Amino acid sequence: MKPDAMKVVKVPELTRGRRLQIISAVALGTFMGPLDASVVNIALPNISTYFSASLSTVEWVIMAYLLIISSLLLTYGRLGDMYGHKRIYVLGFIVFTIGSIFCGSAPSIILLIISRAFQAVGAGMLMAIGPAIVTDVAPPEERGKFLGAIAIAVSVALFTGPILGGFLTSKFGWQSIFLINIPIGIIGSIWAQKIIPASKGRENQHFDIIGAVLFFLALISILFPLSEIENVGWNNSMVFGLLTLGIILMLVFLVVESRSKYPMVDLSLFKIRIFSMGNLSALFNFMAQYAVIFIMPFYLQQLRGLSPAQAGLILIPMPLVTMVIAPISGSLSDHFDSRMIRSLGMAITATGLFLLGNLTINSSVLAIILRLGVIGLGVGTFQTPNNSAVLGYVPHNRRGIASSMLATMRNMGMVLGVAISGAVFTSHLNYLNKILSARGLSGSQLYNQSFTGAMYLTCNVAACLALVAVFTSFVRHPQN
Repeated sequence: MKPDAMKVVKVPELTRGRRLQIISAVALGTFMGPLDASVVNIALPNISTYFSASLSTVEWVIMAYLLIISSLLLTYGRLGDMYGHKRIYVLGFIVFTIGSIFCGSAPSIILLIISRAFQAVGAGMLMAIGPAIVTDVAPPEERGKFLGAIAIAVSVALFTGPILGGFLTSKFGWQSIFLINIPIGIIGSIWAQKIIPASKGRENQHFDIIGAVLFFLALISILFPLSEIENVGWNNSMVFGLLTLGIILMLVFLVVESRSKYPMVDLSLFKIRIFSMGNLSALFNFMAQYAVIFIMPFYLQQLRGLSPAQAGLILIPMPLVTMVIAPISGSLSDHFDSRMIRSLGMAITATGLFLLGNLTINSSVLAIILRLGVIGLGVGTFQTPNNSAVLGYVPHNRRGIASSMLATMRNMGMVLGVAISGAVFTSHLNYLNKILSARGLSGSQLYNQSFTGAMYLTCNVAACLALVAVFTSFVRHPQN
């Protein structure tokens, strides 16, 4: 059976060797964004000590990066469709490299946070436009396989980030995790400029400034309080007020877009069932993933007493298996009904999450690794076919915005996943502490049972999110 990519578009006349060169340029840029999101985590204690800054302040080195990327992805997609994907992509490399220079030489924590926001502007361009470029140059029958290479780049970045960050920070100081981007960024921008073919933009159209500002403010108003829930709780008036404001601004944004002659987001794309359901599936997939990324370091280090280096090594199987499986599932989706592959991937992910929730303080390392491997298998099976299906049904001149919408769902899933899992874990941990204390438990026995109970519920909630994506992934296009 043919895959979801039934909408035939004209592919540039390129040799296979040239296409592989283009993929390498896109993979490098795609690698840098998530790498810089993951490489910083392990250096936060050193940064905190260097600037004598509190943990709550240093956390914004990460949050500024994530919030800016999430809020601007759709803007980049629209700009790419208007002025050409190559132009925006190369500009992203340049901005990212300049931002890395600012980060590595920042004299204060405030300037480091501002520099990270600037760096995120470039990283967002790379993340938003990369898949659109791949879809532009890939033959329809090989699109899934080509997008699988991009998924590999993301997986490699996620599992090498903590290892590379730890090594560089230990040997050369925290500044090196940013300064190492400079030669890579220079090489990448030159390579992308030389290899990636220019795509025809639509420069006669106007940019929707009002829509871009409304979307930026709406998303910031939603994501910022969600990022603070773990610190202030759900009942905080600031959280409620900003969430309400964000929802109102998002509704205003939709009204403005529906009436705009040149909208930033073509709302008609959401009438394409595969596009809307594929994006929703991606959101639930990343929400489920980041529950694992949030909870496992606490389980390994606080409950099991492992060092950060040992914990990092145990966490490698999940992105490693994803890296191996992603291109295989992408290739399969080029030849078989991708609905089955996508739904199977999310079912495997849900199974892995249910199993992960059953871990105890005495579980073997092999048991932990196998469960993380199952989740990685599910994620790798799902992601590439889903991306291929979403991008395959949109018109050629809308692939930039479609690509950036997928990236937006990824980043929103990250924030929502951490916020929800954090709230579930913390609230249930406190509840179990009270219940078990009343039963006479205390000390390590109380902590162990409360922790594993809270982890069990958190992983089950994440598994339920993954199960939702099983059904949204099985939606077929009316033309099929």
